Amino acid sequence: MNKNISRFYTLLLLIGVVSMTSCKKDFGNLNNPTVEDFLKNAGKDQLNNLVSGTESAMRNNLGLYLDDVSVIGREIYRFSGADPRYTTDLLGASDAQLNNTGFYIVNTWSAKYRVVKNCNLLIQAANNSTFITENEKKAYIGFAKTVKAYQLLLVLNLTGSNGVKIDVDDPAHPAPTVGSDEGLTAIAALLDEAKADLGGAEVSFPLSSGFRSFNDAAGLIKFNRAIAARVSVYRQKWDEALTNLSESFFDLQGPFELGVYHVFGTGSGDQLNSAFSLQNQAGEVRLAHPDFGTGLDADDDRQDKATERNSPYTNTDLTSDKDVWVYTSSTAPVPIIRNEELILIYAEAKIQGGVFPDAVTALNTIRTTHNAPVYAGAVNKEALITEMLNQRRYSLYFEGHRWVDLRRYDLLTSLPVDRPEDDVWTAFPLPSTEE
Repeated sequence: MNKNISRFYTLLLLIGVVSMTSCKKDFGNLNNPTVEDFLKNAGKDQLNNLVSGTESAMRNNLGLYLDDVSVIGREIYRFSGADPRYTTDLLGASDAQLNNTGFYIVNTWSAKYRVVKNCNLLIQAANNSTFITENEKKAYIGFAKTVKAYQLLLVLNLTGSNGVKIDVDDPAHPAPTVGSDEGLTAIAALLDEAKADLGGAEVSFPLSSGFRSFNDAAGLIKFNRAIAARVSVYRQKWDEALTNLSESFFDLQGPFELGVYHVFGTGSGDQLNSAFSLQNQAGEVRLAHPDFGTGLDADDDRQDKATERNSPYTNTDLTSDKDVWVYTSSTAPVPIIRNEELILIYAEAKIQGGVFPDAVTALNTIRTTHNAPVYAGAVNKEALITEMLNQRRYSLYFEGHRWVDLRRYDLLTSLPVDRPEDDVWTAFPLPSTEE
């Protein structure tokens, strides 16, 4: 990391550790702490502050991250009177390029690595603390490694073939950038380390309501393995994906919404869902791409993720008559990972493994639960991959997946180009400070 980001990491930890409304507790006096206070021999209250601050910071610039991948992935239009780059740089209008100093990469990159820094400090502080048991220590470390791996994965989703910095334990001397494949391998290994740490661990720290049902060691392992299953399909490790699913909260017959979430609130020190937009607004809006609904049955309830506006809205020769309506209030939760995605991961792994009946069963579970008819297409690998990607498109709409999915299947050229000189980008550049 560059020196400015490194200083900001320290500032974030010393004065920016905040609570979330769903995990209220006494944080003690944080008016004059130092990094040394945390690292030398942190008490449980200090460690818990780091956990809550880490979870809270995961939400920073979340709306921007979703805008980044969803605009390039032609899921949404993001119109902003304050910044035209949502419709120029991100869509490659005319001669526009993705800029390595643009807010869309610098702010998201910095936000994710601030969380990574929090995780690194939590690991060090837990290791050095004499106020917790060995099993409690394992829980802090396993949680931190899991969150760290997840944040690094989101960075790599953005930068793709341009790579990611994995080893940033020493912000003044980070290791070189590694390629996409090496990055995914390192993230998978970090998740495996975290799983081992959580085995037999005792969770004595509170988590927000976003971790409901997953706030003990067994639950955190299930969360960890769910993220690991996502990484496995990115790595095309299909059998490994199924193994990870078997250790996660995957349930073919279970509720789609079961999972782990970012939660928001209106209380002091909390924050609102930055991905929420009101309906029928002008100026700052998120609109569904006009292509939304293609390949979706008329009775499918996922149609409701884009609601018809009172009148169409146009900006820079782009027009849509539908608002994005995935997050329907300023405090609506945003999924980190949930069972519907796991069912689709299961379907993908089964397709790639040639077990087509199991894949069709999973895809039909998605379809029928959303009031769509059962799959009636060809039962072969190519057709089922197309069907699986279509189900992922709508089940996971505006959750940050479509651009990544089409990139990993080399299908970005299938995305619509709305203006003659627009481009579909394959990856964000590394920030100028990281090259």
